Amino acid sequence: MTQNNQETTDNVKQQSSRKDGRRRRDQEHPTRSYKHVTLERKRPQLTKDGTAQGKPSQKRKSRQQDFSSPKKDPNATLKVIPLGGLDAIGKNMTVFECKNDMILDDAGLMFPDDDHPGIDLILPDYTYVLENADKLRGIVITHGHEDHTGTLPYLLKDLDRQMPIYASKLTLGLIEGKLKEHRIKNAKLCEVKPGDKINLGCFTVEFFAVNHSIPGALGIFFQSPAGNVLHTGDFKLDQTPIDGVHTDFGALARFGKIGVDLMMSDSTNAMKKSFTPSEAEVGKALSPIIANAKGRVIIASFASHIHRMQQICDAAVANGRKVVVTGRSMIQNTDIARRLGYLNISDDDIVDAYELKGLPPERVVIMCTGSQGEPLSALARIANGEHKTIDIDEGDTVIISATPVPGNEKAVTRVINSLAKIGADVYDKSRAMVHVSGHAGAEELKLVLSIVQPTAFMPVHGEATHLRAHARLAEDTGVPNENIFICENGETLELSAKGVARGPMVESGIVFVDGLSVGDTSQDVLNERTELGTQGVASVAFAISFSKRSLVGEVQVEMHGITGGDDGFLSEDVQSSVRNAVKRQLGKGGGKKEVRKAARDSLLSVLWDRAKQRPLAIVNIIEV
Repeated sequence: MTQNNQETTDNVKQQSSRKDGRRRRDQEHPTRSYKHVTLERKRPQLTKDGTAQGKPSQKRKSRQQDFSSPKKDPNATLKVIPLGGLDAIGKNMTVFECKNDMILDDAGLMFPDDDHPGIDLILPDYTYVLENADKLRGIVITHGHEDHTGTLPYLLKDLDRQMPIYASKLTLGLIEGKLKEHRIKNAKLCEVKPGDKINLGCFTVEFFAVNHSIPGALGIFFQSPAGNVLHTGDFKLDQTPIDGVHTDFGALARFGKIGVDLMMSDSTNAMKKSFTPSEAEVGKALSPIIANAKGRVIIASFASHIHRMQQICDAAVANGRKVVVTGRSMIQNTDIARRLGYLNISDDDIVDAYELKGLPPERVVIMCTGSQGEPLSALARIANGEHKTIDIDEGDTVIISATPVPGNEKAVTRVINSLAKIGADVYDKSRAMVHVSGHAGAEELKLVLSIVQPTAFMPVHGEATHLRAHARLAEDTGVPNENIFICENGETLELSAKGVARGPMVESGIVFVDGLSVGDTSQDVLNERTELGTQGVASVAFAISFSKRSLVGEVQVEMHGITGGDDGFLSEDVQSSVRNAVKRQLGKGGGKKEVRKAARDSLLSVLWDRAKQRPLAIVNIIEV
């Protein structure tokens, strides 16, 4: 990805010259992007001694220095531009822009739901970043979850130049694995630690520790000539953390004394009262379940939840059980976490799924993916008897150590029912504390607001209800109502000596990843897929001689997914109705457009009268 100076200059010039044209194209195709990708589908392998296969990439270490705060400029303006994360829990991406410098904070994706048939991933539209790429000084990542890192491979391909990425060691390890899948080499990965400061253009960026459901999570304090912004990242206030890392209250207090002009904070659990329970409580629940299980124990969790994996491994080893890891992402993340020292388990206690034969059921704990009911996940394949190496028997114990993401409840229920039919003993959050959230509850959010005492507040990372709930918490802690900004993606805030005010809108939206296509699938295509799935499809085809103003031959009818579509009488009615409608339109002197509409209207009219269905209607006209 390294470019020489001339190439970089040429790229910037080309990008500037294409700017207006790209904007016009994007208005016509709001979800359009610029690249196609090919993913490598090789099965990951567990490695021994916690050493990953292949040579790890070199990462530049951040140096500890004394950084003075940027000199205040009364004429400077800091633009805060959220491109994602304010309409859902996912695809988090925020731009910070001051003078001629720009920083990108997180680059996440979102997984599709039932409203996105056939879609693999959903990305934020980062057209604004590409159009201002000459200003971009670096990308800072708060932690390693996909909703904060998943867009990076696509963005880096579109930037066409090397861009430094700053994150903690584990986060960089997960990013490196993701970039490898996309065959992106020589990415500039720069490790930072809590307390580190870096200069990016006119910005001074300081990182501080926060506790979350993944190690290496960071909050970020941005200082600029126009003012200071605190971004908490995803966090909770766990006072008994698994890895001993607490959210840094001292740093929060220090930032408050320096002065926080705008605070951006995680809103995921703003509607949940009190405090989020400690992750340690999960271990207390898992240990007796594993100890009392008579057969195999299968535990499904998020592949990135390293703290949860550690507790599972500890409980398994304490009860004389071997740990089996299955599921592509689970294997990959386990390997990365062991290599980097975030997951501690000896080679003797962890085995590959292909080594499962010969181990007694009562000596096995299986960690797998599938906590969200994904049809191709390891747990779903085990439940359906489709897994290559693992089957499930009556009396085995299954633990779903996660809360279903909104929209996945039905899929999770289907998997649970499949397991119950086999005779498995299933535990989920409703039966035991086998999962706790990684996000702060309302009381924790109020505590952080009280410590920081920001001048202005912007809730982030949530749906509209979460953002508004968090806004109310901020007002309760003393932030004036007029200084609380509930924004949507694309809405900007401008911070200056005058305070914080709303700025102009910028281009935003979503980009669909559909197979190898990135940005080419529009909402119209999704609407057609939904219509096909719910109403079926009906098509008619016929030949016309416009010179003779006559129909040539018979009308051909095809119907799929329509009640009574195989009824010969229904087909005859459709043929007769369409034939008469076409002849009438030809007699009136109608052209191809008018004939097509007449045929479509008559087709839908018959199907509505006979079947009360409005399928996707297709009319094919052959001119002879």
